[in-house]
Amino acid sequence: MSDPNVVEVEGRVVAVLPGTMFRVELSNGHQVLANISGKLRKHFIKITVGDTVKMEMTPQDIDKARIVYRLRNANRSRNAPRRSFGPRRR
Repeated sequence: MSDPNVVEVEGRVVAVLPGTMFRVELSNGHQVLANISGKLRKHFIKITVGDTVKMEMTPQDIDKARIVYRLRNANRSRNAPRRSFGPRRR
């Protein structure tokens, strides 16, 4: 299933661009243009600035990548609303 020519790297999202494109900075300071994979679109995974993501890149084009996974950021607040599981008891 996995292509042997694909290189997996991790980076941090620097900017969110239109059309589900992202500017991601690698640990060595190199910035790439990345888009999200179909699985992330299908499951409505939200990616914001500051998130750490896992990407796939090809050795032929090191300026583009595909985001395949959003890593958990435990110390980062995503400002998500609290979920309600029915009426509250008074």
